[in-house]
Amino acid sequence: MWVTQKVRYIRSGTLAKLVESLTNSQGEMDSSYVNIFLATYRTFATPRQVLDTLMDRYKFVRSQTIEDKTEINEMQLRSLKSVIFVWLDTYPEDFHDPPDYTCLNELERFARDSAPGSGIEVKVKDKLEGFRQEDAELTARQLEFSFSLSDGSSHPVDTDSSKSLALLEISCRKIAEQLTYKDAGLFLKVIPHHCLGAVWSRRDKEGQSDAPSIQATIQQFNSVSLRVIATVLKTRELKTSQRAKVLQKWILIAQDLRELKNFSSLKAIITGLQAHPVYRLRKTWAALSKDTMTLFEELSEIFSVDNNQLNSRELLMKEATAKFPDLDSQSKSLKRKNLQKRRSWIDNGIVQGTVPYLGTFLTDLTMIDTAFPDCTEDGLINFEKRRKEFEVLAQLRLLQSAASIYSFIEDSSFWRWFNSIRIYSDLESHDLSCSLEPPSESSAKLKKKSASLGTKPARLDNKLGLFSCGLEDRNSIASIPDTIAASIGPLVTQVSQLSHSSSTSSVISSDSDSPSSHTPFKSSDSYVIRVSIDTSKNDTAHVYKSIMLMNSDHTHTVIGKILDKYGIEGQVENYCLLQILPDGELLIPDRANVFYALNNSVELNFILRTRQEYETIKEKRKGVRRRPKKLTI
Repeated sequence: MWVTQKVRYIRSGTLAKLVESLTNSQGEMDSSYVNIFLATYRTFATPRQVLDTLMDRYKFVRSQTIEDKTEINEMQLRSLKSVIFVWLDTYPEDFHDPPDYTCLNELERFARDSAPGSGIEVKVKDKLEGFRQEDAELTARQLEFSFSLSDGSSHPVDTDSSKSLALLEISCRKIAEQLTYKDAGLFLKVIPHHCLGAVWSRRDKEGQSDAPSIQATIQQFNSVSLRVIATVLKTRELKTSQRAKVLQKWILIAQDLRELKNFSSLKAIITGLQAHPVYRLRKTWAALSKDTMTLFEELSEIFSVDNNQLNSRELLMKEATAKFPDLDSQSKSLKRKNLQKRRSWIDNGIVQGTVPYLGTFLTDLTMIDTAFPDCTEDGLINFEKRRKEFEVLAQLRLLQSAASIYSFIEDSSFWRWFNSIRIYSDLESHDLSCSLEPPSESSAKLKKKSASLGTKPARLDNKLGLFSCGLEDRNSIASIPDTIAASIGPLVTQVSQLSHSSSTSSVISSDSDSPSSHTPFKSSDSYVIRVSIDTSKNDTAHVYKSIMLMNSDHTHTVIGKILDKYGIEGQVENYCLLQILPDGELLIPDRANVFYALNNSVELNFILRTRQEYETIKEKRKGVRRRPKKLTI
C-alpha cells in the first residue's frame, strides 16, 4: 500500500527563514537541507551573519521552551545544537579568522550563557587551540623560508638551453607520477565552496583572491602548460627529428597520466602542445610516427569541446571511482598494449585514484551563477540556485575521496629540475617558434589578405584533425592564460540544460587563436557575454564575469546588471559600455538595444568604464593621431 507524504521544499526565503528551516516541522534537523545550506550560504551571507542568525534562532526557541515546554521545542534546541556541531566539523575554515577569531569567541560566549553543558564550549576551545597552534607553525615555516632565501639556498633559474635535454633522461612514468602527486595534493586541499562562481573569481580591493585553494590549482595547471611549451621551444640547436622526440616525450607522459586518471595535468599538457607557438611547428609534428600521432589525437579528443565537452564528462563519470582506466585505441598496436596493461593491473590488484580537471567544475558553477538570479523578484534568496550548485559541489567531494587513493612520494630532485625550467612570455614563445620554423610566404600573403578584410581565417589541418589559426604574426599568438579564470571563454551551453544536470554546462577553456577555438553561445533571444570593469590597473590575473544578455536589454539595463554582478554601487549614467574588438573597441550607444548593437562575428567580450575614463582615453588616442611626423633630410 502507498502512503502520500508531504515534503517541505524550500525555494526561496530571507536569511532568517532559511536558518529557521534548518529544523523541520517536527523539530528534527533536516540533514539534506543543512548540507546544501552550509555548502552554499557564502554566496549570500558571511559566516558571522549566519552565526548571529543561528544564535538568535536558538535564543528565541529557548525562550518559547521556558514559557511553554513542548517536545517539538526541545527537539528544535537539540537540532540547532547539532547544526552548530556539523558546521564546526565540516567547515572549520569558516571559523579560522586570526588573530581575533571573532566567530569562535562569540560562539564560546553563546555556549556559556545560553547552552551550558551542550558540549559546544568544549568543542570551540579545542578548535581555538588547534587554530592557534597551526598559525604558530605556519609563521615559523614562513620565517625559516625567508632565512633560506637570504642565505641564497634557493635553486637558480635555468638559463642553459641544453638542460632541456634532461626531459628526455627522466622516465615518462616518473614525471607522470610526480605531477599526479602534486595535483592530487592540491585537489585534496580544494575547499569545494570556494569553487562557487560568485566566490572563486572574486577579488578584494588589493587584488587578492577569496579562494586560495583554487588559485593554487590554477597556478599548477599553468605551470605545467608553460613548461611543455618551454621545453619544446628551447631546442634551437637540435635537428627537427630530435625536437620531435621532445614532443613525443610529452605525448607519452600524457598517456601515462591518462593511465593514472590524472585529467588535470593531462589537460595541461594537451593545452601546451596545442598552443600556437608549438602547434605551428609543422615539420616537427610531421616527424612523429603514425602511432604517436594517433595517440595524440585520441588524448586531444578527450577534451573536445563538441557537445559541451561530452567526452571528458562521460569519461570522468565512468572512471571517477573505478579501479583503473578503460583504455581503448583505433591503432591495433596501441590497443594490444592497452590490453596487456589492463591484464597486469588486474593480476597485480592495482587501484588508481582520480584527479579531475577542475576547470570543468568551475565553468559549470560559473554557468549556474550566470543563468540563475541570486534573488527572486520578491527580493528573497533564491535557494533553488543553491540546490543546483550543491549538486556540483557534491561531485567534487566524491572525487576528492577518490584522489586520496594515490600513494606516491615526493621526489625533491625532480621538482628542483621542474621549477628550474625557464618559461617564456607570449612574445618570446612566438619569436622562438618563428626562429625554429620561419613563417612561409603563403602565411605572409594570408596575413596581408586577412588584414584587408579585418578577419582571422581559420583552417582545418587534416594531419592533426584540429582547427588552428592560419596567421603567423604576433597578433595571432595563442598563449596560456595567467589563470583558468582568464581563459574562460564565452559560454556555449543553453541555459535550459542546467535544470537537467549540474554537470551539463561548460565554458571553453581556450584562446581564440588556439587549435580548439570556438564561437560564443548565441541563441535566438539571448547571448551569454563576458564583462570586465576597467580598474586602471595592470592586473595580470584579470577576471571576467559572465552575464545573460536578453534581446530586450538596453544599454542602461546591461550596465545595471554589470554593476550588480561586481557589487558596485553607482549611477548607471556615469558609465559607458564598450565591446572589445580585435582592432579596438566599439562604444555601445546609451539608448541602444545591446543585443542588436553588438558585433556578433567576434567573441562577446565587453568592458565597463566610467565616462571620465572613457573621455581621457579618447583624448589620448586623438593626441597620438594628431602628432606630426618627423621630417628626415
